Amino acid sequence: VAGLDAAGAVIMRRRMTREGLIKFVSKLPQCVVAMEACCGAHFLARTFQSHGHSVRLMSPEYVQPYVKAQKTDDRDAEAIAEAATRPTMRLVTPKSEAQLDLQILHRARARLVAERTRLTNQLRAVLLERGIILPQRRGPLIRRLDDLMGGDLPISARMLRLLRDLRDEWAELDRRIGAYDDELMAMTREDDLAQRLVTVPGIGAINATALVAAVGDASAFAKGRDLAAWLGLTPRQHSTGGKTKMLGISKRGNRYLRTQLIHGARAAMRHFVEKQTAMGVWLRNLLARAHPNVVVVALAAKLARVAWAILRRGDVYQSQEA
Repeated sequence: VAGLDAAGAVIMRRRMTREGLIKFVSKLPQCVVAMEACCGAHFLARTFQSHGHSVRLMSPEYVQPYVKAQKTDDRDAEAIAEAATRPTMRLVTPKSEAQLDLQILHRARARLVAERTRLTNQLRAVLLERGIILPQRRGPLIRRLDDLMGGDLPISARMLRLLRDLRDEWAELDRRIGAYDDELMAMTREDDLAQRLVTVPGIGAINATALVAAVGDASAFAKGRDLAAWLGLTPRQHSTGGKTKMLGISKRGNRYLRTQLIHGARAAMRHFVEKQTAMGVWLRNLLARAHPNVVVVALAAKLARVAWAILRRGDVYQSQEA
């Protein structure tokens, strides 16, 4: 722990355990407590806020430039304290316990979806080595596999037992993912922010609850473009000498939320293009001069801006006529 006075001079350096830190801070007069936004930081932030302190969470990448010379625990703590005093420092909003519960639900579901994908790829590879080609899409793959296992497969009895075991594992993963989906749908019906978000085409229950968990009321972002940039949906820039060079999207920030928004934009693009709205006109003009994948990412950035307006201002989505 490093403590600074009003002039920024270091007046305290001390090594503490987590429990000792909580006791120490609880006895301090109201002050600013700065931390890196890492595992356990949100719990400590809520604990310190309950004692009346002002908490500032910062991304570790923004703290690194303030580390002097070689890295030590003392210099890390001093760098965090110094970075927190900068007026332009970007802060991370502490998450509530409900937001963290919703976030871990999404992460558990994403892990099961990844396991299911690996399992289906293994099934296809096993049968491909036996001369049996299965489709890639999940629905046709299930039907084709069930038909094959119900008939006479040109494989050994041992391999048939293995395939049945893998198919049962697949069914169990489907059941668990479906249970998570039902829980997310129930949370969407109960949360006012999520209910307003699902009115936007391309933002369903998964995207809405993921936005509520990661962004909350969007008070950390001054404008919609800031949210799109935080999600990595805006172009990278390399500018020098007054010359601006725009590159591909930065892919920074929350990878899961960025991926879900792109999937939602891909599904909703046809809906928007067919409508005589301002969004539809913009998309048709963009499709005339850019690749569809580029347009999908641009639409995802637009959806992020719309989501910011809904979360920050309490607006409700309304399509504008062209």
